[in-house]
Amino acid sequence: MHKILSLMICCVLLLSQKTGAQVKDSSKAGDYFITFEEQLTTRLYISKKKTSFEMQGPEGIQAIRYRPNSLTSMGINASYKALSIGFGYAFPFLNPKKDEKGKTKSLDFQTHLYTRHWVTDIYLQFYKGYYFSTGGPEGTADKYYYTRPDVKVSLLGTSVYRLLNGDKFSYRAGFLQNEWQKKSAGSVLLGAEIYYGTVKGDSALVPARLGDYYPQQGIERIRLLELGPGAGYAYTAVWRENFFATGSLTFNADLSMVKESTDTSSATRTSISPNATFRAVAGYNNNEWAATISWLKNSTDAKGKSSNYEYRIKTGEFHITLAKRFTPGKKLKGKLDPILKKIP
Repeated sequence: MHKILSLMICCVLLLSQKTGAQVKDSSKAGDYFITFEEQLTTRLYISKKKTSFEMQGPEGIQAIRYRPNSLTSMGINASYKALSIGFGYAFPFLNPKKDEKGKTKSLDFQTHLYTRHWVTDIYLQFYKGYYFSTGGPEGTADKYYYTRPDVKVSLLGTSVYRLLNGDKFSYRAGFLQNEWQKKSAGSVLLGAEIYYGTVKGDSALVPARLGDYYPQQGIERIRLLELGPGAGYAYTAVWRENFFATGSLTFNADLSMVKESTDTSSATRTSISPNATFRAVAGYNNNEWAATISWLKNSTDAKGKSSNYEYRIKTGEFHITLAKRFTPGKKLKGKLDPILKKIP
């Protein structure tokens, strides 16, 4: 990964020597950003997604953190206006120790829609096969992994936020590479979210040898439903027009309903739970090229009745992207535009 980051830095330095043809700003953003709606944006990317699960421990006892053995993939993607197509694959050279932490099967559909005045996240995630690190012998840097091929985690939900300053602030410049933020700007975000999640295993989620340390011992299944309003702020800092860093943080005060089940009983708790979503992206942008590194993290927290400690389902997505924009020729444009007209 360090070699890949070094290569990306070299690409940025080379791209900064070329400004490319000027593109007129067709939005109402004035001098703040340029949009490239008539351009075909192509991307080479490296990405990793994961959905983990945590059980909070008592004071002085670390949380049990179940993680999936998610693989790093490389792929290509191209988009034109509302059309997008791509392909990715988890190449072996990106995952040299893929079997060390057990095997994970997953269907992870995350989509993040960035329009001029709205940002929408949609999650449809199903994972099976988890592990957590137990550490090695004292005085060594070794790590041992406790694997649970039976543990399943699912998360379904969406969040929708309104950008109050969408005429000056652009999410798409960093995360989609089809705009170029040329001046620093920010925006307040107002919206809401709803999530449904489940965690279950063939036996207790707390291993038997750790049962005496965690009040969640014996719990085999957890279900949670959360919904509520939220607010936040996003800001892009621009340096010399081409280099930028964007940060975005939203908080939600959700109504949370959690059901914990053992093999003989169940308990339900309703409470108010604070959740958060964090986004960050940094890189280089000009009229033709963009190079970015982005990270998104969403945390869904809830307290159970029997233990009074928090459960957390965390979703993360990491991307390294190199993008090139082209003006499509008449022949290609003639094939793409009729398809767009059929989209509602």
